[in-house]
Amino acid sequence: MSRRTEFAASARLDLMDALRSRWVVSNGVLYAILATVFVFVAMRESNVMGFTGTTRVLMSFAHALLLLLPLLSLIATGSSLNRSREDGALELLFSHPLAPGDYYLAVTSVRFVLVAGPLVVIMLAMPLYARVAFGDDVPWVFVFRSLVVCVSLAWCFTGIGMFVSIWVSSPARAMTYALLIWAASVALLDFVLIGLMLRWRLNAQAVFLLASLNPVQASRMALLAFADPELSVLGPVGFYLAGKIGTAKLFVLGSAWPCVCGAAAWWLGRRAFRNGDLV
Repeated sequence: MSRRTEFAASARLDLMDALRSRWVVSNGVLYAILATVFVFVAMRESNVMGFTGTTRVLMSFAHALLLLLPLLSLIATGSSLNRSREDGALELLFSHPLAPGDYYLAVTSVRFVLVAGPLVVIMLAMPLYARVAFGDDVPWVFVFRSLVVCVSLAWCFTGIGMFVSIWVSSPARAMTYALLIWAASVALLDFVLIGLMLRWRLNAQAVFLLASLNPVQASRMALLAFADPELSVLGPVGFYLAGKIGTAKLFVLGSAWPCVCGAAAWWLGRRAFRNGDLV
């Protein structure tokens, strides 16, 4: 059996399993509700942080997703392989001539597409609907930038979730770790770290470095990179980096860092899956 056939068969099996669990439908409904709320509420406001109309709606929608996407990605992947190992599905699968690396790649691809795919469709549909319903121009450049930021963040936590799924054998414990990772990523944004710095007199450069290493904070800086360069908008870390390296480099850095984190976690998980005990 060729590697392409192995990948297609594994992807088809995992797709059927994901569709049966119905979290895919829940993700799509959640995206749709958020988009509807932002379109019909945010379009009525005048402006905020220099954004107006459809750009403001997309910025608000993407900003909300920065908190939501890590959780959805971790839920989709955190218990994928360990659950298959626990119920004996992996033992049955690998009694056939199937390469572990190809299976790992197929599961990752399916989960990533199911998390990011509906998001891409809705983020493209929102400005088109605003164009038809409200006559607002479509800001394609901002749509592209928002898609890059959100997809890179989804990939980051898909890779981390696959790593958790390999290294934690119990699905229940894996979901606990996934929730802790999500809570830490959302909580340790720059303003929280600045509060800790003031409380315990931590070194300012160390606080800025810790905040920059957080993929959620990096994505937030990338999303707001082209906003007004004000401290109240970008936050302390974003304001400092925007002044040091410029907004264009801040966008590239904030989009690339989550991809690097996700790829590193995915690679570590794949290596453990290929070399470890599969059943």
